[in-house]
Amino acid sequence: MKTKEKTNKKITTFEEHLTKRYGKIGTKKRTEFEIKAKSFAIGEVIKEERRLSHMTQEQLAEKTGTRKSFISRIENGHSDIQLSTLYRLLEIGLGRTVSLNIS
Repeated sequence: MKTKEKTNKKITTFEEHLTKRYGKIGTKKRTEFEIKAKSFAIGEVIKEERRLSHMTQEQLAEKTGTRKSFISRIENGHSDIQLSTLYRLLEIGLGRTVSLNIS
């Protein structure tokens, strides 16, 4: 029985994919993408922490003096969030501690 020879295809790294699609790091298009990606990631953290706290978006909004629609926009990555709002949602609303690391 003959075995098929596999063709070696060049594997593209995630970084290469991002560069091809959005440009090199530091370009306007790439920076805009990275900002949106980080906003999405922050929203996912808030959503997961809220779920772990067994809270609804409405309950979190009430506890932090915001609106449910605002919480929804943040969790879906459709809203820029100020650092003070991030602290209020996570620390006051969800009882978590926020730590900022700049590298």
